[in-house]
Parts: sequence; C-alpha cells; structure tokens
Amino acid sequence: MNSERLEVWCAGQQWCPVTATAAIIGKKWRPVIIHRLLEHGGLGFSALQSEVDGISSKVLSENLEYLEELHLVDRAIVSERPFRVEYTLSDQGKSLRPIIAAMGNWGMQHLSPPEGQPVYQEVVSSTDD
Repeated sequence: MNSERLEVWCAGQQWCPVTATAAIIGKKWRPVIIHRLLEHGGLGFSALQSEVDGISSKVLSENLEYLEELHLVDRAIVSERPFRVEYTLSDQGKSLRPIIAAMGNWGMQHLSPPEGQPVYQEVVSSTDD
C-alpha cells in the first residue's frame, strides 16, 4: 500500500483525522465514485459516468482530477485512437473500502428508502474478496 500521507490543514488537532477524511470523501459524488471503482475495478470515463447515475461530465471530471491529485485514483491511457482512459483506485484509494462499507451499513440500518422503492442492499463488502 502507498504509505504516502496526505497533508492536512488541521494537523495537531485531535479531531483532525475525522474532519480531514470527511472533507476528502464527503463531497456529494466522491463516495459514489469510490464505491463504483471498488465494485467494478477499472472503468472508462463513460462507463463510470453511467455507473454514477445523475453526475455530469464536468463534475465527474473535476472529482476524478481531485481524487487523482490525492493519489486515491489512478488514470491510465488505454488507447490513443480513439482516446480512452481507465480509472482505478490506487492502493491508498482501495484502503477506503472499510469506510465506504461502514457508511453503507450505517445507511442500511438508519435510512429508509422512499415508499415504493426497493430496500437497500449491501453497499460493498468491508473486506477485499
């Protein structure tokens, strides 16, 4: 696993690890992007956008760039013509699996789907199978 630590703005504060982690993955689409990459492995941009229902190309691109800057997502050029890239989670990104699983488990226990909607299913396994 990549042992590179991310620089934080709140270093030295007891609450910093929780707050900084929430700031990194807490933006609306980031946990969904991470979840889809955990679930499917590598995905091209269009396939990832299809998996993250409702996200615009611009917002997906901005979030992927941010996650790449933090070394949570890797981007590989698959072909030049036609130009295709594939996004995967780095080892550091994969280490978010238990956090995403815990978020999903909490949601399944404490949130109710709208009436007429299917009951939530397990979001992601907490271990890498």
